[in-house]
Amino acid sequence: MNKVVHTAASRGTVRFEWLNAKYSFSFGNYYNPERLGFGALRVLNDDRIAPAMGFGNHPHKNMEIITIPQSGSLKHKDSMGNQGVIEAGDIQVMSAGSGIEHSEVNASNHEALELFQLWIHCETQNVSPRYVQKKIAPLLVKNAFTTIVKPKEIALEDEIWIHQQAYISLGYFNSTTETTYTLKQKKNGIYILVIEGSLLVANESLHHRDAVGLWDIPNITMTVAENSRILIVEVPMN
Repeated sequence: MNKVVHTAASRGTVRFEWLNAKYSFSFGNYYNPERLGFGALRVLNDDRIAPAMGFGNHPHKNMEIITIPQSGSLKHKDSMGNQGVIEAGDIQVMSAGSGIEHSEVNASNHEALELFQLWIHCETQNVSPRYVQKKIAPLLVKNAFTTIVKPKEIALEDEIWIHQQAYISLGYFNSTTETTYTLKQKKNGIYILVIEGSLLVANESLHHRDAVGLWDIPNITMTVAENSRILIVEVPMN
């Protein structure tokens, strides 16, 4: 088993009047040569955006962009004509593919928006751009992990998919639970982030916003504390 630990305090930080962001990997003005991503996972940003503020129209290409609001609501508009609002309990997936432009703005004039945004490298280059959003709160099972994003090849018609051999799972635990996560593919690794609460895994005690990356393992057993929320991103390592 190989392991890398990223504590919450070790993340990159950017602060503007309208944005307070924490970066797990090099992004924007934050550069760390030892933090260029985890396998195919290139970005995991933890953003807090002020009311009515956000990111104006900007381009993306050949990246799977997954947004998971934690509180508040996000207004999206893109060059394909899609527009909508996603809220906590929803997920948004945008395959940038051959190229797309979009804007992301806090939909509220009064409340801050908190979200995670992940960028995952595409397995296939220059695919047709696509956009989807879906409510995931009803899918989550208490005290267990629920896989909410899968590779296109295996996803059912109503499931969320991306152009990569990657899986995103969420676990909401209201009681202390010992559970085992089995990797879906041998070439993959997993990046585990504590959204809130705490977790004991691979001899590491992790707390709010701490993370660990593990690879060269078939599965991993962990003990999740009560009132914890955990994000697992399984991605190819090469």
